[in-house]
Amino acid sequence: MTKISAKAVLAAVSALLICAHSVPAFAADGISGGDTAWIMTATALVLFMTLPGLALFYAGLVRSVNVLSVMMQCFAIAGLMSILWILFGYTLAFGEGGHLIGDFSRVLAWGMGTETASGTIPENVFLAFQMTFAVITPALIVGAFPERMKFSSILVFSILWLLVVYVPVCHWVWGGGWLADMGIKDFAGGLVVHATAGVSALVLASLLGPRRGFPRELRPPHNPGMTAMGAAMLWVGWFGFNGGSQLAADGGAGMAILVTHLSASTAAVVWMLIEWVKFGRPSLVGFATGVIAGLATITPASGFVGPTGALIIGAAAGALCFFAVGTVKNALKIDDSLDVFAVHGVGGILGTLLLAVLMSPIFDGPGYDEGVTMGDQLVTQVVGVVATVVWAAVLTFIVVKIVGALTGGIRTSEDDEIQGLDLVSHGESGYDLH
Repeated sequence: MTKISAKAVLAAVSALLICAHSVPAFAADGISGGDTAWIMTATALVLFMTLPGLALFYAGLVRSVNVLSVMMQCFAIAGLMSILWILFGYTLAFGEGGHLIGDFSRVLAWGMGTETASGTIPENVFLAFQMTFAVITPALIVGAFPERMKFSSILVFSILWLLVVYVPVCHWVWGGGWLADMGIKDFAGGLVVHATAGVSALVLASLLGPRRGFPRELRPPHNPGMTAMGAAMLWVGWFGFNGGSQLAADGGAGMAILVTHLSASTAAVVWMLIEWVKFGRPSLVGFATGVIAGLATITPASGFVGPTGALIIGAAAGALCFFAVGTVKNALKIDDSLDVFAVHGVGGILGTLLLAVLMSPIFDGPGYDEGVTMGDQLVTQVVGVVATVVWAAVLTFIVVKIVGALTGGIRTSEDDEIQGLDLVSHGESGYDLH
């Protein structure tokens, strides 16, 4: 057996100590490799929700002559919003600024190096993660106007809407604005994403007017299988949407993913059962829509509730969003074509309010901030909902009027609507019918 001298042992220990000192040590407030890797993954998952998830989900619900137009709208919005976010969106949403809007310190990501941190992740990763939220939110509104809105008007609307609706609300809630100071709870976008998009979709659909033959002569979804595939992609991608909003690879992210899945599952089953009782048989499109309702409703609460709260939220989402679909189309007579308000608007608002109750330890939630009661939190959530709904409705109305003036009207002609926007707007056809 080889003998090891004391001198050799001392030399080895010295080498290990030198290596230990040469490896960067990350303090609690430094950049974490694990957190960074998770948020980069979550960023990809959230982009996956829009492309191809949302594009396929919406494309399957429209007539076959409009399938490519809906996909093109999602793709174009993704590109435009990404550019706009790096130019002005991020800095106005997350710049220090004041209570209402951020400053211009991060225009074009100025001053943001590869080592600049935002919490435990690089700031450029945080910017990219938030960029995917800025992409999907205006893309959700596509469901309000398919088959009848001019492509040029859609692009101008999306640009203005992101800057005057999404960015201010994002700053109020997540960027240190006045709602954040009040103690608002919106973990992943019940207000910032779903309430803004849902309310704006309702206003836009009302101003745009219904499709030809609404509501009795409309054709059913041309490809439910495509819609189901899109819903499945959204379901998976939502793990990054909600789990990534923890901004860390820890138990909080794990719980957010767990409750997200539970809410989606419960809402879809409740939706299916209601359809079964009401119509005699459940539909694939209905189940997929129930999934999205459950996902949208758990979004604001996913960081503040446990499994019990998730089951309650899912059940409430499946029932309330189902009946909201009929209310919008039949009672209000508004052709919110793919149910953006009934699913995302109603769901986002419902989840924002329910979390004030379900975060209580009574429901195995984490509890409230020091000195805050359930009643206090509920009042804060109501203030946030009212402010967001009013802001989104009023500013969307103004934006639509501006866009109409700039583009000579936002609606396509009746002949173009009959022919379908795939050929009219893009010179392409989704299917070879010959």
